[in-house]
Amino acid sequence: MRLSRYFLPVLKETPSEAKIVSHRYMLRAGLIKQASAGIYSWLPMGFKILRKLENIVHQEQQRAGHIPMLMPTLQTADLWRESGRYDAYGPEMLRMKDRHDRDMLFSPTAEEMFTDVFRSNVTSYKDLPLTLYQIQWKFRDEIRPRFGVMRGREFFMKDGYNFDLTKEDALHAYNRHLVSYLRTYERMGLQAIPMRADSGPIGGDYTHEFLVLAETGESEVFYDSQITDLTFGDREIDYDDVAQCQAVLEEFTSRYARTDETHVEDEFTAQVPEDRRRVARGIEVGQIFYFGTQYSDKMGAMVTDENGVRVPVHMGSHGIGVSRLLGAIIEASHDDKGIIWPEGVTPFHCGIVNLKPGVAEADEACDALYKSITALGLEPLLDDRKDSAGAKFATMDLIGLPWRITVGPRGLKNGVVEVTCRRTGESEEMTPEMAVEKIARIYGPHVGADLTQPMPQRAFHTWM
Repeated sequence: MRLSRYFLPVLKETPSEAKIVSHRYMLRAGLIKQASAGIYSWLPMGFKILRKLENIVHQEQQRAGHIPMLMPTLQTADLWRESGRYDAYGPEMLRMKDRHDRDMLFSPTAEEMFTDVFRSNVTSYKDLPLTLYQIQWKFRDEIRPRFGVMRGREFFMKDGYNFDLTKEDALHAYNRHLVSYLRTYERMGLQAIPMRADSGPIGGDYTHEFLVLAETGESEVFYDSQITDLTFGDREIDYDDVAQCQAVLEEFTSRYARTDETHVEDEFTAQVPEDRRRVARGIEVGQIFYFGTQYSDKMGAMVTDENGVRVPVHMGSHGIGVSRLLGAIIEASHDDKGIIWPEGVTPFHCGIVNLKPGVAEADEACDALYKSITALGLEPLLDDRKDSAGAKFATMDLIGLPWRITVGPRGLKNGVVEVTCRRTGESEEMTPEMAVEKIARIYGPHVGADLTQPMPQRAFHTWM
């Protein structure tokens, strides 16, 4: 994409309503625009990142054997009355009536809807286990929406629901989800720590929430510092292997990690040596629950077991706040110049800055770099605007692309361009061919670039 043809309304000044880093940078970098309190329009670059996060969630859910579908955002109150939650949920639920005076609501979550789909179509234990999920917009009428997408009223969320014959099977589904979430967050460049948590209005006996450590986190967290040394890495997991999933769960949850809601100081001091005790702030980015037959009992979600007896299924739910993740990533990865996107979620794989647009050598070199990187299946953002070098560098730093290639007549006379790492600020001069090869090596694991093939050499010789 050429920046002169893109819609990127960056702001020089920070809007007064933005109180935390992610909100400030999402507004300034042209990712979102407030439509009303707690509701945002997603502008092109913000929407692009949102879709990247959504795709990662889809890929990892389906890798774990979960099946995608889509539910309506508007639900009938009748289902919620069946489960007993219509009156109990509270004022966060946006209630309304349709033209026929029927009670409706804007979905804050979807346990009832998924349970209804299941009970209408599944009758035998032979169809189990089954996990269905969606990624859909939700609405919760927060009394004080704030902090941008971190606590908005409308949000984009993955919610999944497992249906199993026994508690043992359902707890394996619980473990499977925890493992898939660890992989999901790592692909996004996040270290999300699973912590014992309170189940809230969803209910259930088993629940972990995943928190990203950040100074602006809403929750106080208490944890063993050894947890931050754990990584999922590139290990291969057989999600059908009960023992393997259980081993990963124990590895990541055996050390103390609790939110302030479930923290027990005596346990903390007894279990964790003093030099490893940490107290910090955390941002919730997901949660998993096992709640047994709570909904299936009330709503008649039953199957015939192998003895011909009708039994309620055991259920769990599993959520990831996809839109909230943008804010969490920024809170965890930024500096005083702007955002620093991890390579796995960056909106563009690198920026190309033309210091002298209109100068033939610079234009030709930038076009050649742009075409060569695009030919690898990558997306560069070429800043071909007639702005000052300082303004271009400031924009690149603000929007946070991980890598920048700077092209100018002075360097081209020596046959080099400058490649800069956004995270470290370190720059290196190299030939354009080497710059393309470097970008290809960095993103090979992300896009499957074939590094056995020679790099494209389009027009590099014309200005050297």
